Amino acid sequence: MENNRIEDMKKTRLDARKVRHLRIRKKVFGSPERPRLSVYFSNNHIYAQLINDEEGRTLAFASTMEKAFSGLKPNIEGATKIGEAIAKRALEKKIKKVVFDRGGFLYHGKVKALADSAREQGLEF
Repeated sequence: MENNRIEDMKKTRLDARKVRHLRIRKKVFGSPERPRLSVYFSNNHIYAQLINDEEGRTLAFASTMEKAFSGLKPNIEGATKIGEAIAKRALEKKIKKVVFDRGGFLYHGKVKALADSAREQGLEF
């Protein structure tokens, strides 16, 4: 009986995140001048990408799956490194302003660490 409650809670949390993400995506749209910085956190990895929604193209990408970040875990430290990496790659492509898409995740912990480190490197959002 206890196991079913845990499974139900997992589904509820995931469903709530998906609903939040849809609500955010209605308002957030990336353009060539100001692409969308989308973040996703799985149990094992962190992903961040800059997306031009008008063309449906990814302009820059950073993830803990890359060899350069292979030792990083999906924690605050890893999020900080990925935030720095995505900001550097954006600035190389002369992108300074972005809109932040937290992907339905609460702006706390890893999400906040990634956003703050990207801001420190020079991205504006």
